[in-house]
Amino acid sequence: MADYKKRWGDRPDARLVREIDGMHLVMPLIYPNRADNEAFISEQFDLTHTMEYLERKNADNPEFTYKVFQLLVAAVMKTFVLRPRLNYFIANKNLYEHDRISCGFVIKKEFKDGAREGLAFVTVDKDSTLESVRSDIYRQIHRVRVEEAGEFTESKRKAQSTDDFMDAFTHMPRFFVKFLFWIIRILDRHGRIPAKLIAEDPDYSSVWITNLGSIGLHAGYHHLANWGTTSVFVVMGEIKKRPYYDDDGNVTMRMSIDIGITVDERIADGYYYAQTVKIIKKLIENPELLEDKFETEVNIR
Repeated sequence: MADYKKRWGDRPDARLVREIDGMHLVMPLIYPNRADNEAFISEQFDLTHTMEYLERKNADNPEFTYKVFQLLVAAVMKTFVLRPRLNYFIANKNLYEHDRISCGFVIKKEFKDGAREGLAFVTVDKDSTLESVRSDIYRQIHRVRVEEAGEFTESKRKAQSTDDFMDAFTHMPRFFVKFLFWIIRILDRHGRIPAKLIAEDPDYSSVWITNLGSIGLHAGYHHLANWGTTSVFVVMGEIKKRPYYDDDGNVTMRMSIDIGITVDERIADGYYYAQTVKIIKKLIENPELLEDKFETEVNIR
């Protein structure tokens, strides 16, 4: 959490950015909605060295294997540590910085039609590493799937995930649910939703990450939402061999992955986002760098 004292204008989950230039002061007034200010970035990463790294790591750990998705989550979160503007968001026409760096993602409980989904939430800080992120992801997966099997103790049920909270609305009259969410939206816009209520809601995370490759789809555009505070959405596509050309026109087939990133263009300029993507690419293609603390700088030259 934040290590500063809350001041007038701060939200329960964020700090009002007071050191602001004229453009970033005016932009939210001209373009107030997050979903109307999306910029989409599509990139392809070479996984040749990455797959060799995973093979070495998994040779000694066949039960809890390292996966490309874990590397992507760690790479994105490390980049957030190094690029603090990524952790900004706009609400009620003001610029804020999240109190923590967090990632939300969905865990499919079973790969079949009608299977329920669980919401997972991972947080990091400057001392985090690939190992800490990987352990947290496995812990979240275990929590969701144990819950599905009905093996939660009563104490664990008190910390039930956001999807269970939402299920409670299905037992209420529709008109009451609509009225309730009209009130909640007002509270959300003004940053007055109790911190405990949104503490584990991925819509209030720094970034959403989804793995469409796990269901055989390409990475593509995914919208942002005006609800919550998430300003970055990352989509991971399928891992497959793709052609790579050298300067002489020779082609080789390499394992690769396509990534789609949707950002709120009001948060930073194109150069800032371009450097951000270069860091993520460097980390994915050189995953050894993720074993260092996330505060360790990355040379992208």
